[in-house]
Amino acid sequence: MSIEKVKAYFSQFGREKDIIEFETSSATVELAAEAAHVIPARITKTLALKSGDSCIVIAVAGDAKIDNKKFKETFSMKAKMLSPEETLALTGHAVGGVCPFALPEHIQTYADISLKRFDTVFPAAGSSNSAIELTCDELFQYGKCVKWVDICKDWGL
Repeated sequence: MSIEKVKAYFSQFGREKDIIEFETSSATVELAAEAAHVIPARITKTLALKSGDSCIVIAVAGDAKIDNKKFKETFSMKAKMLSPEETLALTGHAVGGVCPFALPEHIQTYADISLKRFDTVFPAAGSSNSAIELTCDELFQYGKCVKWVDICKDWGL
């Protein structure tokens, strides 16, 4: 189970008990915001996008959308979301629980600047009813992010 992998991953930092398991689904930004009692923008969407035979993972704010021009300028490729089957096969996490934690070593993870306006954010933790509250610096560190990117639009409006 993916959430168990994420809990095991966070145990090395003594943070496994910080993972929140909701009684209701948190599989969408709206459901997660309701479950965590926060505004939707503070929910971290973790996007898995095709990169050759693998993928990259990008954590973005819940109210942000990919700007195709910025994405192409940053990554020199078109933004193409993985199918649910590809997402599970490549990340080990099912759609609704995709997070930047406990990923296969070869997957590069990035964080979008749309998150930086918040003191804390809520990424999923490997299941469709989980999250963990982290500072942006913690998200970057625990997600083993390569760098901060600016690939989104329509956030903070």
